[in-house]
Amino acid sequence: MYYTLLITFLIALLSASCSNPTPNTQVADNEEENMTEIVKPGSWQTGDYLPLVENKKIGMVVNHTSRIGEMHLVDSLLKLNIKIQRIFSPEHGFRGKADAGAHIGDETDPETGIPIVSLYGEKRKPSESDIKYLDLLIFDIQDVGARFYTYISTLHYVMEACAEFQKPLIVLDRPNPNGHYMDGPVRQDSFQSFVGMHPVPVVYGMTIGEYAQMINGEKWLTDGLQCELQVIKCKNYNHQTMYELPVAPSPNLPNLRSVLLYPSLCFFEGTPISIGRGTNTQFQVIGHPDLQGDYAFVPEPMFGAAKPKLEGKQCKGLDLTKLSVEDIFATSEIQLKFILDAYAQFPDKKKFFNANGWFDRLAGTTTLREQIINGKSEEEIRNTWQPDLVNFAEKRLKYLLYP
Repeated sequence: MYYTLLITFLIALLSASCSNPTPNTQVADNEEENMTEIVKPGSWQTGDYLPLVENKKIGMVVNHTSRIGEMHLVDSLLKLNIKIQRIFSPEHGFRGKADAGAHIGDETDPETGIPIVSLYGEKRKPSESDIKYLDLLIFDIQDVGARFYTYISTLHYVMEACAEFQKPLIVLDRPNPNGHYMDGPVRQDSFQSFVGMHPVPVVYGMTIGEYAQMINGEKWLTDGLQCELQVIKCKNYNHQTMYELPVAPSPNLPNLRSVLLYPSLCFFEGTPISIGRGTNTQFQVIGHPDLQGDYAFVPEPMFGAAKPKLEGKQCKGLDLTKLSVEDIFATSEIQLKFILDAYAQFPDKKKFFNANGWFDRLAGTTTLREQIINGKSEEEIRNTWQPDLVNFAEKRLKYLLYP
């Protein structure tokens, strides 16, 4: 109880100056009037970073979410005669068209002729030859605030390369749609992986700029290295802002509802249960042929899901598309009841968790799986998270850029 009250107090303290959550969306550049309350990501603050990049050889760590209104950041900077020498692309590629987990090779962008170096193929970190002729790098990718979403892992390796080869890094900050709370188990040291780079909870409540400052400040790069980092802040954003993403961050997160449910439903990736890959309601449905429920769907191959789990099989379960985004946002916690209810229903308990250990990598610990198997209640599981969440909340305070 003590830990629960303390973490509640810490979260309330961070948002004490904020009113009730208010939806914000981006608008195009030509809509200048009435923009005082519109959230403007760091990329929009061109006056803050253009003096830093003019007459410099630039590398861009970007994807399809890297936009200023309707224009891609690369196109915008090229029009301003900024010398972009190289593009570095994360999971899903520069244009966001690759399937989840699909390895991507180097290529040349047909629209600009700029070489693209994949950071989700044979390598995860830029090499010395990739960046030796660059003056600095810019990182601008939309995160969704869950530890297992790999864009923060790409950020880590880009920061590490910049530190090793003495290249400054500018992070153009973007709002975190799950930035209003912290929840879940903190990753244990033995579970470090590309879906769990750092000892943070599943939901860490920080923008990607704040997170970059934490990586530097906590010396999480190899050998405690720190890179020369500058974060260009968002405007009109705080941690209680309900932010509607203007562009889907990846093929299987098509809307705000899926983004808000993602931290709760991604655990199912380590089980036989489908969460809608191969449908148009990705991360908004839960189903399996052996579950019960009035709702049914059939996963089929499609963009973003070339070989979906349970392809061609009728899956019964839950339809979460009727949940309002306002209600999900206000819940401000991982909804454990989904995984607990599915486990209780599943007939062959020994086959609920995949044998490859993927569930434990996502959770960052074996404890959550063991608690589910042992029949622990949601309250009992949550209580075990509280001491680590309190410690993380205190650490997080040092790196926050917004109320």
